[in-house]
Amino acid sequence: MAFPHLSSHNYDIVIVGAGILGMATALELSYRYSRYKIGVVEKEKRLGAHQTGHNSGVIHSGIYYRPGSLKAKTCVAGARGLIEFCQENDVRYELCGKVILAANEREESTLEELYRRGVANGVPGLEKIGVERLRELEPYAHGSMALYSPNTGIVDYGEVTNAYANKFRQNGGDVLTETKLLGIRQVNGYMHLITNLTDLSTRYLINCAGLYADMIARMMGVGYDVRIIPFRGDYYMLSPEASHLVKGLIYPVPDQAFPFLGVHFTRTIHGHVEAGPNAVLAFAREGYKMSKINLTETMATISYRGFWAMAARYWRTGMAEFYRSLSKRAFTRALQNLLPDIKEENLQRGNAGVRAQAVDRKGFLLDDFRISETKNAIHVLNAPSPGATASLAISRDIVAMAEKSFALAG
Repeated sequence: MAFPHLSSHNYDIVIVGAGILGMATALELSYRYSRYKIGVVEKEKRLGAHQTGHNSGVIHSGIYYRPGSLKAKTCVAGARGLIEFCQENDVRYELCGKVILAANEREESTLEELYRRGVANGVPGLEKIGVERLRELEPYAHGSMALYSPNTGIVDYGEVTNAYANKFRQNGGDVLTETKLLGIRQVNGYMHLITNLTDLSTRYLINCAGLYADMIARMMGVGYDVRIIPFRGDYYMLSPEASHLVKGLIYPVPDQAFPFLGVHFTRTIHGHVEAGPNAVLAFAREGYKMSKINLTETMATISYRGFWAMAARYWRTGMAEFYRSLSKRAFTRALQNLLPDIKEENLQRGNAGVRAQAVDRKGFLLDDFRISETKNAIHVLNAPSPGATASLAISRDIVAMAEKSFALAG
């Protein structure tokens, strides 16, 4: 049964963070545990203002992920559930298809491995294709062979997040925007949440704070062997006269040692074509511009021993990414590996996103999702791509964890 409350600011469960995963989790809880009072706190005025609202909007199909990993288990099911949700709630989406291009024998070998992974993960309709079929799908793309995923799609994840929130509110949940969590104290078996607007109390907490997930955990006195390191990804937009060069989504074969997919072309649900992103260290957790610097956050990053181990391991890749962020010509050359007809003048500066990448103390970038439990709390410490695609599936896993850990009763 629900717990006794002293005021409207007391909750059974509070989710911190109204990005797509926080709202998916809140929605799933409201479906399965309607007797509980559930609230979501969000420091921004709008929902999904950070990772959710700054990504390219791809509905991933599940090709890249190691079979048996959480990413593999949740991506295919999550994509299927996301499409069904969009159909039922009039959210725009499109299955525009995607090609992953190989340019030489080494990349062809990696492409074969990606095909095996995709088949093992149950990706629907996945095909290995040759040059002739590639020309039919993407006439201007360059590759010796490719993988074609017809069921990869595009959507606006901000629209999805708002649709989740509307359903959650209809189920009786509260979404408190412009409410920044400043501290957490344990009081008589409850967590006392100190915010900029009002104080809240909750019996249980689910931490979906994205770029600040590790900091929220530390507010609770929890120490983890990972730290969130922010990586900025810069995008260009194709000029209108060049947008015909891209029919769907065009990706390179990724570097399997680096958990980023490389610069690629993405047709968006709004009719634009994005090119990018790169991956460079951001000097603020919400550092969408190179000029945005938060000294406190930057010092916390460079004082973490895992950062220096990561830098030693990936310095060549990091320097190449940084140079490409400074040089439009270098960015163009990387894109020309996929589309030789792209010219520097076809690229217009676009948006940027910041990826919350968990890094362990040995400098390894966590490749899989990381969701951990502590007393009366669950912490989502690493949920990068395909986290948005898999949001409904991940939320079911989180709620299943909550059911056991919090002893919830329907």
